[in-house]
Amino acid sequence: MYERILIPTDGSKTAELAVESALEIAEKFDTDVYTLYVVDTDAMDVSLGTEQIDRIRAGRFGEMDDLEDRAGEATRYVVEQGRRRNISVEEHFRAGQPHRVIADFADDYDIDLIVMGSHGRSGVRRMLLGSVTERVLRSTHRSVLVVDEREKVEEGE
Repeated sequence: MYERILIPTDGSKTAELAVESALEIAEKFDTDVYTLYVVDTDAMDVSLGTEQIDRIRAGRFGEMDDLEDRAGEATRYVVEQGRRRNISVEEHFRAGQPHRVIADFADDYDIDLIVMGSHGRSGVRRMLLGSVTERVLRSTHRSVLVVDEREKVEEGE
């Protein structure tokens, strides 16, 4: 049913909640697993300067220790959780608008399932803050499993 699963992550607790669900599915179907950290180029601080922003857009995170550490920490969590289940996870880093990068990555790697966390915001809060998960849902024809943070908290996880 699933051969390739993508777990986008920003390192947040909400993103981490989706990892367990994704790895359960990966274990059941013996799938390839990818994790992706996207630097949101639209949300970058203009104080960074043109040269640094150009490096980020070019994907040269290795030249920016803080950014590389943040990205590595986020994807390393997914890799470690996979290792505990004997599942190999391939790490990737990209820059751009997260929903577009995730959708493009899913197309490029022929992903069968994208597993993402959601804060479960509604109404005005969701409209004002936006939702990468919601935008991914609108940007791809791939299957997306949304793990709602509120549901996990209610379950006591």
